[in-house]
Amino acid sequence: MDKDRIEGKVEDVKGRVKRQAGEWTGDSELQAEGALDQAKGKVQNAFGKMKDAARDSMDDANEQGDEKEVRPKDEDAA
Repeated sequence: MDKDRIEGKVEDVKGRVKRQAGEWTGDSELQAEGALDQAKGKVQNAFGKMKDAARDSMDDANEQGDEKEVRPKDEDAA
């Protein structure tokens, strides 16, 4: 799991807490700050997922490349 996914999730949760606290206390500034933190966290998490998917694709491609059998040229046929 990419570190951006973890940090993004933490930011998202932090934003949810701030937003909810702002709702409970009637602090619209805290609410807005929390919503912004949530949005940043979701973007960072999505970026981390994209990096994970790219890494997985590269790993799959490398595994398929390793599975191809390399045959030496038959020197007797020359």
